[in-house]
Amino acid sequence: MEQNTQTDTVAVLDFGSQYSHLIVRRIRELGVYAELLPPETPAEKLSGYAAIILSGGPQNLSDNTNVRTSIRNTKVRNGNPSRALQADIKIYSLGVPILGVCYGMQLMAHQLGGEVKAGDKREYGPTKITVLTSELFAGLKPSQQTWMSHGDQVVKIPKGLKVTGKSGACPIAAIEDAKRRLYGIQFHPEVKHTEHGMKIVENFLKIVGAKKTWKLGKDWIEAQVAEIKARVGSARALCALSGGVDSTVAAYLVHRAIGKQLTCVYVDTGLMRQGETEQIKKTFSSLPQLDFKVVDARKEFLRALASVTEPEKKRKIIGKLFIRLFEKESRTLQVTGYKLPFQFLVQGTLYTDAVESSISVGGKAAVIKSHHNVGGLPKDVKFKLIEPLRELYKDEVRKLGKVLGVPEEITLRQPFPGPGLALRIIGAVTKEKLDMLRHAEAIFCEELILSGEVKRIQQYFAVLPDIRSVGVQGDARTYGRPIILRAVTTADLMTADWARIPHDLLAKISARITNEVSGINRVCYDITSKPPGTVEWE
Repeated sequence: MEQNTQTDTVAVLDFGSQYSHLIVRRIRELGVYAELLPPETPAEKLSGYAAIILSGGPQNLSDNTNVRTSIRNTKVRNGNPSRALQADIKIYSLGVPILGVCYGMQLMAHQLGGEVKAGDKREYGPTKITVLTSELFAGLKPSQQTWMSHGDQVVKIPKGLKVTGKSGACPIAAIEDAKRRLYGIQFHPEVKHTEHGMKIVENFLKIVGAKKTWKLGKDWIEAQVAEIKARVGSARALCALSGGVDSTVAAYLVHRAIGKQLTCVYVDTGLMRQGETEQIKKTFSSLPQLDFKVVDARKEFLRALASVTEPEKKRKIIGKLFIRLFEKESRTLQVTGYKLPFQFLVQGTLYTDAVESSISVGGKAAVIKSHHNVGGLPKDVKFKLIEPLRELYKDEVRKLGKVLGVPEEITLRQPFPGPGLALRIIGAVTKEKLDMLRHAEAIFCEELILSGEVKRIQQYFAVLPDIRSVGVQGDARTYGRPIILRAVTTADLMTADWARIPHDLLAKISARITNEVSGINRVCYDITSKPPGTVEWE
């Protein structure tokens, strides 16, 4: 792999969008190196980059009228400083190509003298737009399916720019000044649900003229191995192994670096799916290269979660208990024959975990939910964390797993939250509810597999809400619980669409669940995309 230089690198300024890192990834997929930088990065530092992309973000410029100059001169409204972030205004004079995405387009227009207001109609999810002639849209038809996520919109463009795209609710959905190589788009080209998003990104890179010097693969693995080896030295590390693809790939990668200095620990929380713990024990006990241990903590987790209903509290309780159990296990192992202390904890944290917990380069991403291994961790963690996959996405990790020799049954395993079924039970967690949910989800999974539908669905599961409804079974009134089925198609879990499962199959699944699972008298199917929903319910 060639050495990347700034002149070959695209700088993505992170204004807190859930998709900021996804922009970086899309650019890298096209062979051009990109990196994420804080929004306040000065123009002087950005002047040597091949291009600049202004990401989206949760800010609203319609509430802020004085953000054109410097983030340090923030206007105060009603005693509170404006929260809208901005870029150094000098970047527009660098002569470097700039692409503003969503909030980034609004910010560009605003800082250059345009006007941004709250739209009469918000646009979230699939949106048709019409594009005009532009190098940015070269090779595309006038009508395009895109993915929007905005409330504000540009209502007046700056001098020198022109409109190159519009939607039904947003008359200014794309702008440009081709002479100065300034471009703005209100939609997100980086998400898979923008039909020709990669083509638009590719067109921008052609305008930029950056060299293709990046490739994720063996070179990346070797660099990570060297870094981990240097950091750990002669110390020992514990790996928080869940049995899923993320923690397993992390374990294989770290094992390649430090070998027998790594011990993998699986904590049986009692919150797993039907038959899963038994399968995990069988799979990992048969892998001689991994030092594998099991901790039975079912009683501890049920006791800690008793009467807890708030999802963020569940996550933090689970995250803290995991850490305390790993600390306890590390002490036990040291007493029973492991001479060196365990200083490091290996986790399979992905970028999707970090960004939804508001851990981003700019530190400005909105908290969607605290992941148990990120925002859910206690502050007094005694381990030093090793998270080699933190900058990657699920499908990238699957590819790395294949290169590392991870068994296919693991690399193809669908995502499952670290806190387990605790987050698929809305309300308090009990053994009765866990058994009910396990049984219903097992039926759902079995029918999807038997029908072949599972091949086109990336994630599928059941949710047990904290409500009851009246039903009729055997000519008698019932007052049971509903089960909500969720199935989505997605490439990276940053966006997702609900899977179109045939109605006849849904009817069969519903009949089996209501007949076979005691206490369930109603089945619902979730048809919400992400956004506005998340894949998981909690």
